Amino acid sequence: MKICEICVQKQKKIGEKVVAFNKKLKYSGNLPEGFDVLNPFFDNPETLVVMTEFYQKFYNDYSQRKFIIGINPSRHGAGVTGVPFTDTKRLESVCGIEMKSAHTHEISSVFLYDVIENFGGPELFYKEFYINSPFPLAITRRTIRGGLNANYYDDKNLFEAVKPFMIKSLKDHIKLGLDTSEVFILGKKNATFLDKINKEEKFFDKMTVLEHPRFIQQYKSKEKQLYIDKYLMALNKAS
Repeated sequence: MKICEICVQKQKKIGEKVVAFNKKLKYSGNLPEGFDVLNPFFDNPETLVVMTEFYQKFYNDYSQRKFIIGINPSRHGAGVTGVPFTDTKRLESVCGIEMKSAHTHEISSVFLYDVIENFGGPELFYKEFYINSPFPLAITRRTIRGGLNANYYDDKNLFEAVKPFMIKSLKDHIKLGLDTSEVFILGKKNATFLDKINKEEKFFDKMTVLEHPRFIQQYKSKEKQLYIDKYLMALNKAS
């Protein structure tokens, strides 16, 4: 007798589902000239190791979580570690997971982990929230200086090319067992595009928009604590 695949899937813990999702993650669609997609899960074998360890450590349960949605991974954050908004420094110093093959510093990771510390630490934070992106792989733009981080909405043709993949990714994330009553969107421009998708697909009941960590670190660093408090107010209300 064949075991019901849906039944087996329901029995899997959240962390196991995320790891399975990441291992199958692949973008094979077209891109406008000048853009590339980086897939850390294929580019560096250690990424799979540390990513798996992270989700086994913090998502080893069946609890439903609220969804925090970024833009797309940076090549120094999740583009290396496979963990959203987590560079190798925070992965080791806060999460206790060492990555030996790479050493990265990503400013968005700095802010988010300040929020996590103020929330009560990674165990409490990740028990309540799941972070990922509608396009869960890093996008780079080719320049004479090499590849630079790019956002999925930087170019109209880029967005149109990746939109079907984004919609499928959001559906797959929700199937992990996420609470869709309220979603947290990082970045106002990101929210504009996701609002259009949400009106078409009816994924989430409520969208709460927060300033993106990179924007805060780059342009509002003197007011950083105010933004940390804003995050905490929104997240604590939801948890």
